[in-house]
Amino acid sequence: MTESTVDLKHHDEARALFGLRDENLRRLCATTGAQVVLRGNQVRILGNEAQVQQCTDMLTRWRRILEQNQELTSYDLDMTLGPDSESKPMIRSESLPGSAGTDSFWPNRATQEMRATAGRDRVGQIRPKTDGQKVYMDAIRRSELVLCDGPAGSGKTYLAVAMALEALRAEHVRKIVLVRPAVEAGEKLGFLPGDMLAKVNPYLRPLLDAINDMLDSEQVRRYMANDVIEIVPLAFMRGRTLNDTFMILDEAQNTTTTQMKMFLTRMGLNSRIVVTGDATQIDLEKGVESGLRDGIRRLSHIPGVAIVELTGQDIVRHRLVREIVSAYESDTNQDVTPS
Repeated sequence: MTESTVDLKHHDEARALFGLRDENLRRLCATTGAQVVLRGNQVRILGNEAQVQQCTDMLTRWRRILEQNQELTSYDLDMTLGPDSESKPMIRSESLPGSAGTDSFWPNRATQEMRATAGRDRVGQIRPKTDGQKVYMDAIRRSELVLCDGPAGSGKTYLAVAMALEALRAEHVRKIVLVRPAVEAGEKLGFLPGDMLAKVNPYLRPLLDAINDMLDSEQVRRYMANDVIEIVPLAFMRGRTLNDTFMILDEAQNTTTTQMKMFLTRMGLNSRIVVTGDATQIDLEKGVESGLRDGIRRLSHIPGVAIVELTGQDIVRHRLVREIVSAYESDTNQDVTPS
């Protein structure tokens, strides 16, 4: 028989960890097979060595979640113990960010209603809606670097953000960094008023919209205030090395080859990068090569790098968006048809 003790900070922490009438505690014991005894602020864990170690690890993860989010929800329990913890062992995902064979990702905790956006189903979970989206998600699970080229409305950014949040929740990473180049789409806006954050906000707004759709506003503020989620212009990435970080570069078609190289080389230990863009909507000056196209060409043969190309069949934003994209692509193809 092995025994271990964990000292809690105060009684409120014990109550938050173990739940109403010790419901969380019963799930913990059923999953790990260990015996847990709470006396005052001290937790005694009894069992064989493996059971005690597993139970101690679970408590440590719960305390981290509680410290970070000020609450331990049923979703947190399902993520760490499994939804059917009475009969299932603790989930240990070997891949990022979910265990193999599942297409369910970040549940929308702010609302459970269905929305007609990429990957949202009726129970508020994010799932691939097309074969292309499934290939995209599987690539993010398997590969440390994913470059995704796809049309507007195909869920490139939305699904990447969802998987980054899932990786954060599962403690595969400690931080999420969302990046966009500050390139205007065809019109010059001139000097924008306000401080630095106000000036770059219009460029970063799509990333904020995706996050706000998946997290409640209070949680977003807490994550950003604690630097757990960081949203920055591409120019601010130079000179950094990011460990234990999930990085997303959005609108990558508007990066130059130099900028793309600079961003990709920010990757540190235990980090992941997802690069998204639409090569048909390049807003760079004429004659400047897109970093997305160049990166796909240069990096496709490197182990650990996945290249995903979504098509018009993967557009789920609105039924008309697919037709609009198809109409513009058809017109473009006619323009470049050789005589």
